[in-house]
Amino acid sequence: MKRHSIEIIAHQELTEADLRGLRQLFDSEYLEEFGEWDPQQPYGYAPHDVHIMAWNEGRVIGHVGWARREIAVGTQILAIAGVGGVLISADARGTRLGSELMSWAAQSMRDGGRVAFGYLGCREQVVPFYASCGWKKIRARERSVGCDGEPVEQEPGPPILVLPIAPFEMWPDGDIDLRGRAW
Repeated sequence: MKRHSIEIIAHQELTEADLRGLRQLFDSEYLEEFGEWDPQQPYGYAPHDVHIMAWNEGRVIGHVGWARREIAVGTQILAIAGVGGVLISADARGTRLGSELMSWAAQSMRDGGRVAFGYLGCREQVVPFYASCGWKKIRARERSVGCDGEPVEQEPGPPILVLPIAPFEMWPDGDIDLRGRAW
């Protein structure tokens, strides 16, 4: 595969070409199961403020998105970057592009996110990938708004990971309220 380029783009700065490329990337993976990708509410999840996009020969081959939000953890309010939309095209998998995009995402959080932690939920099978990128697994009860718009409370168990921007020891104990949809 020819060398790719990576861009960090604010959501409101996405061009029609960017949106078309993202739609092709996501629909190639998820169209059958989840329907068409919607940039304002991707598959019912929260949208992103920032998009880290990898391009190759005019085609989007990878994406990581994040959005700044203040959430409640125990009795504290914490500014986090909620991460979602982590996807690498089938033909670019195995090239370490995912790790590269996660590194760019982490740097963008440090540079301009005004956040203490990155935050994501995922399937157990991909925890080793995120751990290799510096993410730490935590256990907590999580409240959010589900993809259907209804409140959801998830007991501890499914993977929740945080990326320390501040020292990891600053992550508070307690239940997590995402104060909105997950990413």
